[in-house]
Amino acid sequence: MLWADPRAPGRRAEDCVNLEKVVFGFFVLLAATLNFGFFLGDMRDPDLHNPFELFAAVIVNLIALVLKFGDRTQIGAVHLATSIVAVLQLVGAALMYGYAEYVSSAGMTEAWTASVVSLSGGALLANLVSVVLLVIETVSFHRG
Repeated sequence: MLWADPRAPGRRAEDCVNLEKVVFGFFVLLAATLNFGFFLGDMRDPDLHNPFELFAAVIVNLIALVLKFGDRTQIGAVHLATSIVAVLQLVGAALMYGYAEYVSSAGMTEAWTASVVSLSGGALLANLVSVVLLVIETVSFHRG
């Protein structure tokens, strides 16, 4: 049983799922998939890029960033760097989206949409690097 209490007789802590790693992996993957969902579609068509999906991607990436602060390993530092890059690009995309929608007299034009989606694409690349690092870290984990 994966979720058994490691303190139970005959159980070792290694035999159980590490809930902290599950939550960490969940947010890393959710950040990438939300970002991908916003990124997908014609770069010039604002109707294909939902602002709520961008907002959700920003929030989940911020949560993933906070979760990465505790790791003091070299791979943890790279995880943190990828998360900082993704958050900076997504916040930039959200600011551009907000400016185009609520400040600019032109509204969300093809050019504004392309800029916002391009920043989201850069964040998606950083998220994918983070997912690859997570997979490498998981595959290289040795029980001992």
